[in-house]
Amino acid sequence: MSNINIDLKQLFTAGVHFGHFKSRWHPNMKSHIHSVRSGRCIINLESTKQALEQALPAVSQVASEGKNVLFVGTKRQTKKIVQTAAESVDMPYVVNRWVGGMLTNYQTINVQIKKLKNLERRMASGELSNKYNKLEVLKYQKQIDNLNNFYGGIKEMALRPAMVFITDMQVNAIAVTEANKLKIPIVAMADTNVDPTLATYPIPANDDALRSLETIVDFIIQAIRFGRSQIKAEPQAIEKTKEEK
Repeated sequence: MSNINIDLKQLFTAGVHFGHFKSRWHPNMKSHIHSVRSGRCIINLESTKQALEQALPAVSQVASEGKNVLFVGTKRQTKKIVQTAAESVDMPYVVNRWVGGMLTNYQTINVQIKKLKNLERRMASGELSNKYNKLEVLKYQKQIDNLNNFYGGIKEMALRPAMVFITDMQVNAIAVTEANKLKIPIVAMADTNVDPTLATYPIPANDDALRSLETIVDFIIQAIRFGRSQIKAEPQAIEKTKEEK
């Protein structure tokens, strides 16, 4: 379920094939490594293409069902790319520190999200500024900022996501563990230093270079948009449209 063209030349130009030094490689990545040059592992781009051909239809399927794909990328150099990508397709995201329990203890996390939304509502309505002095209002604003720092990207996520897309499995190991514990499918970039078997759909790729990250993330975005284009109107909505005519 995907009509996305995956060009090997595009992957090569983006530097998707550059892995870590062999001294840091994970044995389970062996089948995805083409060769070792100057001590650095070179990812087999045919493996990357095949992995994308398996992962993208799964992403599209989730999107076609109107469900959420949670984007996770907390490395400093990747935050903006991941957040911009998630917002472009109205998907939840985590780009700052992963708070333990974001998936496995979502009820507790939801308490914090409700607190954040309540404070934002009171701040926007002027209730806080009318009730408290400037210093106290400033303290409330700092509280709002802190809560947004952790939960801003998931505050509209009413339910657990149907899938998680992770840009770095090593940095976001807790997210990987929680998703696997709940049997939530994981689509993840798998550099040569990680265990690809921890992801449902591992995509062998350089997870450090920005162009590589942008390229893989763009494929995920395309898959989500394609999936959403396949959403069919509900029968009741169709009947209502007929009545209006």
